[in-house]
Amino acid sequence: MWHRSASFILDKRENDDVLSSESRRMSSLSMAAETPQQPNPNNPNISAYYQTRSAHHGVVTSDWLAQAQAAVGHSPDGAVTENSLSKTVDSGKTFSVIDEFNNWRKQPDLAEAVAAIRALASVIRSSEATTMMELEIELKKASDSLKSWDTTSISLTAGCDLFMRYVTRTSALEYEDFNSAKSRLLERAEKFGEISYKARKIIAMLGQDFIFDGCTILVHGFSRVVLELLKTAAQNRKVFRVLCTEGRPDRSGLRFSNELAKLDVPVKLLIDSAVAYSMDEVDMIFVGADGVVESGGIINMMGTYQIALVAKSMNKPVYVAAESYKFARLYPLDQKDMVPALRPIDFGVPIPSKVEVETSARDYTPPQYLTLLFTDLGVLTPSVVSDELIQLYL
Repeated sequence: MWHRSASFILDKRENDDVLSSESRRMSSLSMAAETPQQPNPNNPNISAYYQTRSAHHGVVTSDWLAQAQAAVGHSPDGAVTENSLSKTVDSGKTFSVIDEFNNWRKQPDLAEAVAAIRALASVIRSSEATTMMELEIELKKASDSLKSWDTTSISLTAGCDLFMRYVTRTSALEYEDFNSAKSRLLERAEKFGEISYKARKIIAMLGQDFIFDGCTILVHGFSRVVLELLKTAAQNRKVFRVLCTEGRPDRSGLRFSNELAKLDVPVKLLIDSAVAYSMDEVDMIFVGADGVVESGGIINMMGTYQIALVAKSMNKPVYVAAESYKFARLYPLDQKDMVPALRPIDFGVPIPSKVEVETSARDYTPPQYLTLLFTDLGVLTPSVVSDELIQLYL
């Protein structure tokens, strides 16, 4: 199981004490509890994490938005428009945060956590609450519904927690009338969603500076933020080549190499077991992350840990590209100390029933094997992650 920090447990107890007494009094007025809808309820052996992953292929301060706008412009290609941010819910239809979340997830370039942030903003917009306590109870229920929709998704849980922290933690709301306070909440929610949406491009601009002409980069899995980083480097006329691991069993590396080929980036596909064989050609390794944990380590696609081990032994830098909404207050102690995210594996031949098959989709890479993390908060060393997490959740 995951080990959460002591501060998380204390915060949860404090919030639960406040909310439980109020929720009993306002239960008849609060929003109906959402029923989590799993992506494929007929196949419980495959986690929602893996199905979601294969379906599409911080210190939060006022200067975040200015930084993002300066980096990527006010209207980047494919950006979500202001109209879509402010869309209203059909009054004749009961609002469902899960349905809203699934609607946002239909956009292939939108991260799951950002889709959850958009859905939670819609909860504020559609709420009929008349007090701040009622609204906070609605938001908490909606957030819990989203987190239970996929309990194996680290970024989904972290994104919901950060949203609740950022949007509801403001003392100014105590001194305003409700309508003004609700407008302030909605403004902060939409700003947080816009910042999160632009995080990938900020990371790409920071990370591409570490790529030099003539270098060889090893990548593992299909990370949209790593792809954006390499795309930005190529657009800035950096000359480099990429080695892609195959990424069994879903062949995510094959899809990644196809995307690089469209950008005219020289790319070579490796079988997963050829990493050590090819490491002497490599100048640096780039990987994404499903989650960044308190130790500064990362949870990512299976095989990341062994690549980092080989890279460490051969003095090759390992760079991680991850958005700050993936920073989670979790502390895995070893490889088995995490919620399993299962995936289907087809070996192409029948497997005897007595043979056990490892079906976990990800592993944990400790911080000592990582060099730097490129985030929308800046370029961080693994040891700084704990400090950033404290600031994010204050």
